[in-house]
Amino acid sequence: QVQLAESGGDLVQPGGSLRLSCSASGIISGGYVMGWDRQAPGKERELVARITTDKRTNYADSVKGRFAISRGRSGNMVYLQMNNLNPDDTAVYYCYFRTFFSKEYWGQGTQVTVSS
Repeated sequence: QVQLAESGGDLVQPGGSLRLSCSASGIISGGYVMGWDRQAPGKERELVARITTDKRTNYADSVKGRFAISRGRSGNMVYLQMNNLNPDDTAVYYCYFRTFFSKEYWGQGTQVTVSS
């Protein structure tokens, strides 16, 4: 089992920045993928960003150039730096973890609200 704990969600004005953090604990070993998904009110959950153990990344087109995903040196932390936020970024952001055997986990989520 893998447990994920997110933090960093907040209310921010358009154009502002936030940094989300996620800590993974439990059975973590071997190659795995961490990342972030989000779900806005009335919409399906969508992929925001992924990062592999060798730090390859991919992003949703809507966040490219504004968001940056990174991992901590210990490998059990993942961060999402979000810049130039706009109201369309308002959502619950979920930390994501995929094991070497493709089992997936999500955290409880952290609310990000972009509003003036």
